[in-house]
Amino acid sequence: MKVITNARFDAASVIVGDDGVRITVGPEGKEATEIAAEMLLVAAGRGTNVEDVGLETTSAVIDRGFVKVDGHMRTKEPHLYAIGDIVGGLMLAHTAAHEGIIAAHTIAGDPDVHPMDYVKQPRATYCRPEIASVGLTEQQCEERGLPIKTSKVPFQAIGKAIIGGEYEGFCKIIANKDTDETLGIHLIGPHATDLIAEASLAFTLEAVPWEIGATTHAHPTLSEILGETAMAIDGRSINF
Repeated sequence: MKVITNARFDAASVIVGDDGVRITVGPEGKEATEIAAEMLLVAAGRGTNVEDVGLETTSAVIDRGFVKVDGHMRTKEPHLYAIGDIVGGLMLAHTAAHEGIIAAHTIAGDPDVHPMDYVKQPRATYCRPEIASVGLTEQQCEERGLPIKTSKVPFQAIGKAIIGGEYEGFCKIIANKDTDETLGIHLIGPHATDLIAEASLAFTLEAVPWEIGATTHAHPTLSEILGETAMAIDGRSINF
């Protein structure tokens, strides 16, 4: 799998033939190369639906097509809340649902509503192998000047992955080297989008890696990848 980020392509360079499709693409400002494939999929993103819905008659602020809200999903207009894709953030269904829960509790007057934290929202990509993550990446930690320690365990070390015949990929955990705080959990491999639920719970409960590793994970299950990786961050992995 080859990933090219911040890239542009010339639509006129697309050539479709009996053997597939060819396209010239490359990082912006750098030399472009021709890529050949069986099929080309264009996913150009999405736009918000904020025009002609009455927002112009309110005090709600729209910035670059997105409705501005605070951590409790309130707009500048009293009693007007906004959630989902129109507020930006992470354009994910489960994130929109969580935003809705925060808004509903705030409207109901709940005094203990936590503000929206997008860092703690799980991200899931339904490809093969699956990809899922929650928290910060290693690069984001470095940009914030956080001292980190990391661990990575491959699915090949997990018996259930071998049994199921899908063992490509790995789990990676990033933690604060000084405080042990869990900063990021990343998965690529079988059922990663299901396994990320435990990682998401760990973030909600502010569990550190040794607590995740000390949790008994049934054997044989794919969930053992999280336990192994959590123990590996302190050099205590059992099966890897």
